[in-house]
Amino acid sequence: MSKFQTMLRSHSANLGCKMWTEISTKITQVTGKVFEIVERKSLSGGCINQVYLISNNTDRYLLKLNQPSLIEMFVAEATGLSEISSTDAIKVPTPICDGLTRENSYLVLEYLDLTNRATTQSWTKMGRNLAMMHRHQISSESKFGWKIDNTIGSTAQINTWESDWATFFTKHRIGYQLQLALSKGGHFPRAAELLVRIPQILFEHHPQPALVHGDLWSGNASFTTTGIPVIFDPATYWGDREVDLALTELFGGFPAAFYQGYNDVYPLDPGYSQRKDLYNLYHILNHYNLFGGSYQSQANSSIESLLRLCK
Repeated sequence: MSKFQTMLRSHSANLGCKMWTEISTKITQVTGKVFEIVERKSLSGGCINQVYLISNNTDRYLLKLNQPSLIEMFVAEATGLSEISSTDAIKVPTPICDGLTRENSYLVLEYLDLTNRATTQSWTKMGRNLAMMHRHQISSESKFGWKIDNTIGSTAQINTWESDWATFFTKHRIGYQLQLALSKGGHFPRAAELLVRIPQILFEHHPQPALVHGDLWSGNASFTTTGIPVIFDPATYWGDREVDLALTELFGGFPAAFYQGYNDVYPLDPGYSQRKDLYNLYHILNHYNLFGGSYQSQANSSIESLLRLCK
C-alpha cells in the first residue's frame, strides 16, 4: 500500500470515528444521560438505509444512516412516528434525535426487541390497535394530505392538502407515480383513461380523513417479545383508512385474526374489495419506479381490471 493510500484510509477512519462521537454527543444532549458507543452492530433488513444497533452496554438504540441530502426523509419519518404515537393507539419506536455529520444524515430511534412469532391474540390486538389509530381524530384539518411531504420507500410522496379524497388520490398518488413511471420509459397505454375514471371508482365513497401509516406491509409490522404490536417505517399522511388495510393484503396478507380484530373496532365500508385494488396500484407503480421489471405488466393488468369496473 502506498503512503498516499495509507493517508486516505487513516483520514477516512478518523472521519468515521468523529461521526460516531457526534452521534453519541447528540444522544447525550437529548436524553440527558451520558451515552458513549461501546458496541455497534450492523443489522440486516433495510434496502434504503444502513441500520445499526448501538449500545453503551446499558442503553440501546436503533441508528439509521444515509447520505446528507436525505436528512428531510429522516425528519419526516420521526415526525410521522411522533404523530402516530400521539394517538396512544399503537406502539411505534420512539424517535430520539436526528441530525447531520460531515458524511451522513442519521436518525436515532428507541430499540425494540422484536419477533415475528406472534399468537392469534397478538394479531387480533394489532388489528384492534390499528383501527383505534384510524378512529383517533387529532387533526385540525378536515382535508387529505399532510403538513410535509415524505417518502414511500425512497420515492418522494407528495402530501399537498386537498379537500376531496378522489382528487387527492388521483393527483398526488396514482397521477404522480404514473408521471414518474412514464419519465423512466414505462409503457402504460390506458393510464390517462384511468386517471379520468378514478372519481367514478370512488363515487359515493366519502371517507373521513384518518391518520394512516401509509406503508403497512408485513416488513413494517411486528411484535415485541411480550406480544405488543409495533408498526414502524411509516409514510404517514391523512387519507382513507382503507389504504392501510389494502396494502396488508398486497404481499400475502396478514392472518385472519388481524382483520377480525380491526373489523370488531371499525368495520370496513361496503365496496372496499373494489377500492383496495386501486389503492394497491399506487404501491405497484412505486415498485416499478424503484425496481422496474415485471411490475410494469402487473400495473397494466391492474389498470385493465380497474377500468372494467367502470363499465
